[in-house]
Amino acid sequence: MKEKVGEVFSIAEDNPPVPGCTVSKEISGGKNYISVFSLAKNTDISAEIYPYHKLLIVSEGSLTVYGTNGSEKTLAAGESVLTETDTPAGMKTGTGVVYTEIAIRKEDIMNEAVKAGDVFKLAELIPYQEGKIVNMDVVHNDKMKFVVMAFDEGTGLSEHAAPGEALIFALEGEAVIGYEGKEHTIRAGENFHFAKGGLHLVRAEKKFKMALLLTLE
Repeated sequence: MKEKVGEVFSIAEDNPPVPGCTVSKEISGGKNYISVFSLAKNTDISAEIYPYHKLLIVSEGSLTVYGTNGSEKTLAAGESVLTETDTPAGMKTGTGVVYTEIAIRKEDIMNEAVKAGDVFKLAELIPYQEGKIVNMDVVHNDKMKFVVMAFDEGTGLSEHAAPGEALIFALEGEAVIGYEGKEHTIRAGENFHFAKGGLHLVRAEKKFKMALLLTLE
């Protein structure tokens, strides 16, 4: 992944819109490519037909996903949508927006809680449970897993290493991320990138929800 490793950062702050322009940055290639888009106010990406879904995660601003039949869905910061396949889909904004786009293939295994075309919040897919960590696989295949996790206060993951690179989206609350012996506080709206094999832990001193995107390309 083409993101800084081992420190808290913000996708929104690192990718401010350029006046009058639309800007894209590939984070990771492969069949489940990951890109960050920055659209300045009153700009758009024309509606095109794609043979795969796009999972859009808005970090900042307001994004409208539209079709050629007049349909529109507007997303605010913290909201997401899974676009339809084989149906024209375009993106536009009146205010400016920064969002992450993940390609989801038809053959990928998608959780039934997510319906194509519906606007939703990742943080609302799962509840907290007292003294527990709740996990939900949103989508996965043999090269990628996107999971949402809810940590009750005082819970956490002991130090371990992942078999691939991982990108964290902090969704709600705050936690401590330990990475290669150094601790970092991460809060809602922030991000963290683990390199493959990087030793890390998560400690929720308060209630905390996050999404984790693991790639094995």
